[in-house]
Amino acid sequence: MSDNSRRSFLHRLAAGGAVLALGAPVLSACRSSDSTGSPDPDPPTPVDGRFRLRFAPEVSPSSLTLTAAAGTANIGSTNAAAWMLNGSLPSPLIRARRGDRFAVTMRNQLPQDLILHWHGLTAPEHSDGHPRFAVPPGGTYEYDFDVTDRAGTYWYHSHTHMHTGEHTYKGIAGLLLVQDAEEEALQLPSGARELPLILQDRRLDATGAPVYNNTGPAMMAGVMGAEPFVNGVHKAFVDVDSALYRLRLLNGSNARIFRLARSDNAPFVLIGGDGGLLPAPVTLTSMDLAPAERADILLDLRALQMGTRVMLRSLPFNMQGGMGFMGGANLQGQALDLLEFRVTRAVSDQAAIPTSLPPVSLPNAALSVRERRFVFESFQMNHTINGREFVMTRDDVVVPFGETEIWTFENASGLPHPVHLHATHFQVLSRSGGRGQVMPWETGRKDTVLLHPFESVRVAVQFTEQSGLFLLHCHNLEHEDMGMMVNVRVTTFPMSTHSSPTSP
Repeated sequence: MSDNSRRSFLHRLAAGGAVLALGAPVLSACRSSDSTGSPDPDPPTPVDGRFRLRFAPEVSPSSLTLTAAAGTANIGSTNAAAWMLNGSLPSPLIRARRGDRFAVTMRNQLPQDLILHWHGLTAPEHSDGHPRFAVPPGGTYEYDFDVTDRAGTYWYHSHTHMHTGEHTYKGIAGLLLVQDAEEEALQLPSGARELPLILQDRRLDATGAPVYNNTGPAMMAGVMGAEPFVNGVHKAFVDVDSALYRLRLLNGSNARIFRLARSDNAPFVLIGGDGGLLPAPVTLTSMDLAPAERADILLDLRALQMGTRVMLRSLPFNMQGGMGFMGGANLQGQALDLLEFRVTRAVSDQAAIPTSLPPVSLPNAALSVRERRFVFESFQMNHTINGREFVMTRDDVVVPFGETEIWTFENASGLPHPVHLHATHFQVLSRSGGRGQVMPWETGRKDTVLLHPFESVRVAVQFTEQSGLFLLHCHNLEHEDMGMMVNVRVTTFPMSTHSSPTSP
């Protein structure tokens, strides 16, 4: 980051409060709400040292108003300040069907500019949430488009430049679930046996309230904390039946990678990722989930007896070649107990785990017409792509609509980078360095892919839904805020024959 950019970033950070409290309000157990998404007023109750999980109120995207405002919320262990949409943390869960009209009005009653991004949806340029559209305090923004994406677990969050990390950490983020007939034909667990879960880590102050402090080493590693939060509840638990459950998982953290596993070492079945269902179900005992990635898993608890407790855990791991940081700022790879499942009722559940899934449409790498290379580098408080920091008005990449390309994402640093592309999904083709393989959870449609230190990943990219100006960036939110982002302009005309096939 240049001196001027760094000073601007720190000035804006200080204006919003460099150390800010975060909490979570109570979320409606019935997962429904009125049109404003007002949550249940009862707090998460403590039982045996943990706090009962609550669920975000559900809303439809049809004629929806989302009002962003500051408030106070109960996180189970204490009350804390938070920034919320419609008074709810996490933000209301938006449930839509493929083909629905998405008509949302955002009202900004925060003290900073705000714009929302619908992460994973192929929304048109005016509704995608580019930071140049951020509205000032007191302003409104209208989103209007048709949902064309297949069924899947998507999400939404602030995309205000230099404030995305702060806003998301403080609560401006929620799940967005899309349904369609193809997925419904599988008869997956639903209702009380579908658990939408936002996994996060937080740092707590002396009062037990989460704080956002992006200073010193955290400006390199990203903001991480040693305390687990699920749906905004600290040290959460959930009562379950001896049944099959569908977990809709989002890593909503700013920087922390989770290595998910059951505490009893039993397997789970992965059926979906960023862009909906995978090509085939995958049985795993652990998987990595980077910031912004999603996982749709089937958790089979039918063999458990009443009174059994099983923890959804993030296992410890070492990141080969990764940097360490003074003062414990880098907590990457440290173990964390995320959510405890407590079996309180024995039932007979005949639900079937699918042995096959519907076909997935992916870009055809054999039809690629050009290649591009994007180098992600972090050094001395600078986070760049191809040696440059983000400039709001600069077109960094020009891509013809409908043409297939091979993009290489190269990590030239000792820090991990989860790379996110707006307005389309890509196919992960190969990985070199580091882990040296495509991971089992990377086989479907992806919008975010994790680069370990000094890894390179090749992906097939094709924009088939929208033209306009979109973004490619690191989803470590502090890296993004400090400039690790480029503008991608998708055009309706073909690339000039004089353009270099390997240039960004």
